[in-house]
Amino acid sequence: MQIEFKDETNSVSEEYIKTIHDLLRFAAKQEKVPEHAEVSISFVDNKTIQNLNQSYREIDEATDVISFALQDEIYGAQPIITDESLPLVLGDIVISVEKAQEQADSYQHSLNREFGFLALHGFLHLLGYDHETEEDEQEMFTKQEEVLNAFGLSRE
Repeated sequence: MQIEFKDETNSVSEEYIKTIHDLLRFAAKQEKVPEHAEVSISFVDNKTIQNLNQSYREIDEATDVISFALQDEIYGAQPIITDESLPLVLGDIVISVEKAQEQADSYQHSLNREFGFLALHGFLHLLGYDHETEEDEQEMFTKQEEVLNAFGLSRE
């Protein structure tokens, strides 16, 4: 799986990017994501993610992560047809660096773990996991913890 990173804040270290890269490739293998899949991850400030949150979710506040899935099937539409000679673009993940730091401090774990958690959370959304219902939330959060622990990025 190809992962493109864009750091609009110029503040995310190569160590964090490597961890996210390796974690998402690990998760992709567990979830049987095709090797020709692509994902982009952008690191932004609170103002930028607040604007995105307002525009796309009508919530006027900063959030920690937003995902934009490009492979969602719409009810009544034709199924998505993939051609292995072309990239399978799963979507975009946007992470607030400021929120990640706040949450790492609040949960008393490393920023590396928080970035990993947020990236994985966004990635699972791109794969169709959600937390709209209690049952869906339990499934998604259990999956997150299983992947993080198996990867070795448990709470420190």
